[in-house]
Amino acid sequence: MQVVSSYGAEIKNKNIPIRHTLALYREAVRCLTEIYETVWTELSMIDQIKRRFNEAEHLVHETKKNHARFDFDARFPKMPSYLRRAAIQHALGSVSSYHTRLEQWKNGAISGKPKLVYENHAMPVFYRNVMYKPGEESENAACLKLYDGHDWKWFRAGLLHTDMEYLRRHWSGKKSSAPVLEKRHQKYFLRFSYTEEVTLSKTPVKDQLICSVDLGINTDAVCSIMRSDGTVLDRKFINFPSEKDRLSHVLGRIRRFQKEHGSKQIGSRWAYAKRLNTELARKTARSITEYAHENHADVIVFEYLEMKGKISGKKRQKLHLWKKREIQTMCEHKAHRYGIRVSRVCAWNTSRLAYDGSGPVSRDPKNHSLCVFQSGKQYNCDLSASYNIGARYWIREIIKTLPETERSSLEAKVPAVKRRTSCVYADLLILQNEYGCSKAA
Repeated sequence: MQVVSSYGAEIKNKNIPIRHTLALYREAVRCLTEIYETVWTELSMIDQIKRRFNEAEHLVHETKKNHARFDFDARFPKMPSYLRRAAIQHALGSVSSYHTRLEQWKNGAISGKPKLVYENHAMPVFYRNVMYKPGEESENAACLKLYDGHDWKWFRAGLLHTDMEYLRRHWSGKKSSAPVLEKRHQKYFLRFSYTEEVTLSKTPVKDQLICSVDLGINTDAVCSIMRSDGTVLDRKFINFPSEKDRLSHVLGRIRRFQKEHGSKQIGSRWAYAKRLNTELARKTARSITEYAHENHADVIVFEYLEMKGKISGKKRQKLHLWKKREIQTMCEHKAHRYGIRVSRVCAWNTSRLAYDGSGPVSRDPKNHSLCVFQSGKQYNCDLSASYNIGARYWIREIIKTLPETERSSLEAKVPAVKRRTSCVYADLLILQNEYGCSKAA
């Protein structure tokens, strides 16, 4: 399996003409998009992608053997060939996507008439040798071919030392793709991408170790290391109270500012809050993955969290800021680099039902992370949910590998496993007991 990782190195130089180059590239993409929109009828008749691209290039690029129909070369003289082709590819993609969405709108598949996006914040790619030359091994710099307003020339771009040290430490000796220019928060970066070949775990199901994860708002994550027979080997509560406290203070300042001055001039404060929230998600994902790797887990199991509809109540802002999907996506990328698989189970009733099979729980109104079982036992609700998440994974993996007759026999003995939305940890123990008895017989 291929895993693509990327990292952006900040460009320190402010005197090199990056802004001119970016403006010229975006103008070229806009010009090409307008051209291809006018001739899309004839371009769309070409099915092969490579032939379509070649025809699109012949329309705008003049050579000895080809007379261009449009004066693109006159408007953008001496543009490097690789950069021109990147702009052509971007423009073709924009026009093709627009017409696909337009057909879907006409057929009623989507709502809202689509618009053709001419420039779409396009960023240039610096191809090796023709537009990008790496610096020396110990040098924090690279050479870029940029447009200075009159001609394309080579400029030395200094890169941030800490970024280059990170790249040398983690990606030294691995081949990187052509860097892409990136602009974030009025700063420019060169984003390098690296492709790794990894082999995911092929351990048989009965010998696997899983890390079942319950993501939450009060506690960022609760992890349990579990075997197929239901044995819990380890568990961990992952929480970052100082980061959440800092975010809470920032949100409080935003509320007070909005009460006094309204919603104008609040964008920078919200941007800061979003960066804090993103960093919290990254720390949570890193902690989950490292914990699973330290305990030699073969699979990380999450809930399939799908929240639709309008959210109401006191905690609606926390729910809106909760980066549950981003955490799972980051975990999946990091886990694959370690060779760990990622799986998801149904999220219904994992927290509502007690792991011991006693039924629905009652939440403590003063401490929402605690609950009381119907048997009277007080327990951590998130930990109980993590047991149920792991149990649902094992029940699914055990049941689906059995022959139809054996599966029907087990489901008749343990009726609770028929409904995945109500399976709990206790059902896994009963299922394993019945499965062991049937094997012994």
